[in-house]
Amino acid sequence: MNDLPYLIPAQPTQFEEEIKKSVFITYLAHTPSIDLAKAFVEQVKSKHSDARHNCWGFVAGRPEDSMKWGFSDDGEPSGTAGKPILAQLSGSGVGEITAVVTRYSGGIKLGTGGLVKAYGGGVQQALKSLQTIEKKITTKLLLELDYGFMPIAQSLFPQFGAQEVSAEYSELVKMVIEIELRQVSDFTQTIINKSGAKVQVTSWTNNKDN
Repeated sequence: MNDLPYLIPAQPTQFEEEIKKSVFITYLAHTPSIDLAKAFVEQVKSKHSDARHNCWGFVAGRPEDSMKWGFSDDGEPSGTAGKPILAQLSGSGVGEITAVVTRYSGGIKLGTGGLVKAYGGGVQQALKSLQTIEKKITTKLLLELDYGFMPIAQSLFPQFGAQEVSAEYSELVKMVIEIELRQVSDFTQTIINKSGAKVQVTSWTNNKDN
């Protein structure tokens, strides 16, 4: 599993332009799964049900995860819409994103090259105004420790970007923290070293045994 963070859309964005009397409206949205990507496509199609074409592409996971890519020409000549849309998305470095480009035809044929440029160009322009945030890949750990080791544990949280999720106080302190996956190994080794192996660190799962 790739534990590096990646960019995702912070909010939807839209770009509109007219090319030879055809109006192209590009929509970008955050879609963290294939199902949500397809739902967004249907939402735009419903909004523009009178449009001749609603072409789309999506990157529904990490930017480089081609298993979660998809596209459609929606009636345009093969390869002139969906692929240029997807090419812009997959080359942007942004994940969990869907683009739908609605076309209202003006009656003037754009030709294969013109369509590729129009669909790809619309997404390219929309991406320029897209605001993004970094998505960190996190996991949860269970720390079991004596009360005396609490200051040691808590002093390490800022260093490793860990956040306390919950804590249970009985004979031992049982604390659940959330931390970036890429920090788990270093955090675990550090807290074990500083506590003389007196702090137990395990993966946390939400069940009655924990």
